[in-house]
Amino acid sequence: MNIEELREMAMALPWVTERMPFGPDTLAFEIGGKMFCLCTLAGEWDFFNLKVAPELSEYLREHFSSKVIPAYHMNKRHWVSICYDAFDDRVMSALLIHARAQTMIKLRKADRVALAEPVAEFPTGGASSKISELIDLIKTMTYLL
Repeated sequence: MNIEELREMAMALPWVTERMPFGPDTLAFEIGGKMFCLCTLAGEWDFFNLKVAPELSEYLREHFSSKVIPAYHMNKRHWVSICYDAFDDRVMSALLIHARAQTMIKLRKADRVALAEPVAEFPTGGASSKISELIDLIKTMTYLL
């Protein structure tokens, strides 16, 4: 995967926008004005930052320590830096969908409704089953690599 493919995947998600809040070399993908993915356009990094659930962050950093590290310049509990070549496209797509959902959880209900997202789809508490499903997908996909 590269920056262009990451951008295509992110922009294919509903209601995702992009902007450059930190200057012309840094691209942020957002939902409802909240960032869920951050990458550099300058080509100086071989990774991008992604917002994830804390338990998923721990799992990724523990099991893929050479490709997933604590996020550069971000909250280490909720963000990870992922190398572009860490996973195949299916896993990367699932991680982007997860990051978008993690960000949607934090939006006000009125903002979620304005974005035409079903509020019930984004529980504020019991999302651990979805995270375990994502971890199972990652285990399966990386086993096949």
